[in-house]
Amino acid sequence: MIYFDNAATTFPKPKEVIRGVAECMQNYGGNPGRGAHPLALAAAEAVYSTREELASLFGGKSENTVFTQNATHALNLVIFGLARHGDHIIISNLEHNSVLRPVAELYRRGIASYSVFDALCSEEETLENLKKAVRRNTRIAVTTHVSNICPHKLPIEKISAFCRERGILHIVDASQSAGIYDINMQNGLSVLCAPGHKGLYGPQGTGFCLFADDFDFERLRPTVFGGNGINSAKTDMGKVSPESYEGGTLAVPSIAGLGAGVHFVKRIGTAKIRAHEAALCEKIKQNLRSDGRIKIYLPEESGSALLFNAYGIDGSELARRLARRGICTRAGLHCAPTAHEALGTGGDAVRLSFSAFNTAEEAESFCAILKECLKE
Repeated sequence: MIYFDNAATTFPKPKEVIRGVAECMQNYGGNPGRGAHPLALAAAEAVYSTREELASLFGGKSENTVFTQNATHALNLVIFGLARHGDHIIISNLEHNSVLRPVAELYRRGIASYSVFDALCSEEETLENLKKAVRRNTRIAVTTHVSNICPHKLPIEKISAFCRERGILHIVDASQSAGIYDINMQNGLSVLCAPGHKGLYGPQGTGFCLFADDFDFERLRPTVFGGNGINSAKTDMGKVSPESYEGGTLAVPSIAGLGAGVHFVKRIGTAKIRAHEAALCEKIKQNLRSDGRIKIYLPEESGSALLFNAYGIDGSELARRLARRGICTRAGLHCAPTAHEALGTGGDAVRLSFSAFNTAEEAESFCAILKECLKE
């Protein structure tokens, strides 16, 4: 089997990640913050260690790292926690539904309005389009770092700089870039939201928000209410990071695995991972370019994902043919309808996405198998 669906979740996971999960469940599976016995303290230490790993990788503070179930949960926590009545929110036309749906829900509830700007262009044009979308009541901008369907990358540092000048909070969705591209919170980002199970090679069910060093948590309302291990006699959650935003028991074994995944990424290096994935993308792209039956979207850009269609065959049908031959891809809208509209895919295309574990041999095999599928 050839797994080219790493933008959905990376597979396989590094051996140290599997060991990290197993060791936690076997040796110290207590509930952090819910007791002073050895197992609870060991679990708390593992959670804190992963906070430190993430903060170190992204240039932030461990105490400003809030764990979530996934990137969608992280984005919802921040968007709903920050939006106030009368606010205006800006998002790009390349956003995943984990951004589009929360802001659309705020609009439906009459809480906030939103505008969509075109980011499928050069850095200069992207910034100009962003600036044009700003209103007097714009309080939040939410942008992806790298599209989840193609390799297009947004200039998040420049966007953050502009937003800081205007007093706008910039929330970055790093679902397709964390662990692949270098990201530093010191470059002006307000909040970084990312999953643990993609480019950081952690288990599913992990994600996080990393807030800027100077973030004012008085602005962030909790969105989940319940036990958090602190101030239990009070009826409110408080506004203390991270505990106030982590209601309920954390997924400690998965967080321990995530810590091991971050360590794996650091050991190899994001630059090496990025170069490896881009080389696989380019290898397949060069092979497909000469085939008149294939349309590649954004052929001039290279990264960790490749989006294409075959003339005369629906993307979903082509993905099924590939799956029957042991090739795992993703077709359809990829939960990003506005991105598909911007690219003009017709709402259905095949995405290949790579990881550190894919090989050049797999890329060659895929090209041969794809040609067999096109003969059907």
